[in-house]
Amino acid sequence: MGKVLYKPLGLIFGMAGGMLAGLAFRKTWKMVTGEDDAPDGLDRDRPWREILPAVALEGAIFAVVRTSVERGGAVAVRKITGYWPD
Repeated sequence: MGKVLYKPLGLIFGMAGGMLAGLAFRKTWKMVTGEDDAPDGLDRDRPWREILPAVALEGAIFAVVRTSVERGGAVAVRKITGYWPD
């Protein structure tokens, strides 16, 4: 039952985690650099030394937020159903 319940919740948790991660990255980038827009791989006016740290920071924030949301969702499903979603 836990697996069945977790499938649709997992999708919702994933979308929420992605939105939270994007927000966290934008706020962090602005706080660190004072800039509104972070460089990306297709930004021809930015050198590698600006692009790679921005992407690394974005990836780290995304991974931490996504894992936190996913783990929290799994813990909630276990508390509700008694089953750990695999």
